[in-house]
Amino acid sequence: MEGLVVVDAANVIGSVPDGWWRDRHGAAERLRDRLAALAGRGLPRRPGVPEWAERPPVDLVLVVEGAAREVAPVPGVRVERAAGSGDDRLVEVVAAREPGRPCLVVTADRELRERVRALGAEVTGPRAVRPAD
Repeated sequence: MEGLVVVDAANVIGSVPDGWWRDRHGAAERLRDRLAALAGRGLPRRPGVPEWAERPPVDLVLVVEGAAREVAPVPGVRVERAAGSGDDRLVEVVAAREPGRPCLVVTADRELRERVRALGAEVTGPRAVRPAD
């Protein structure tokens, strides 16, 4: 069964002070494009990334909110738009997955981590999908 990787766009984008606040939509598109490059090869081997997520294919979902809500999907990356709270939408995506399907949530948000762990998801931080330092 193909694993599901759900990315908290606002949290991952906000994890690096690179001027993202001047263009939230553009920052979300850049993240989406980095994810698209990972779709065919899996996530990089990093602490907190389970082995299944390192092997393609990986179903990548980017949860966007606010100014980034109009980011379009691209091949390899599904975009889920939050009408309200991005965290709530992300939890809905995790809860709606098929029973037994492995799931990894990428976020540093402590409360969100607890919510998705309660649904059986694994969690890792933003570095899992950001370029290597």
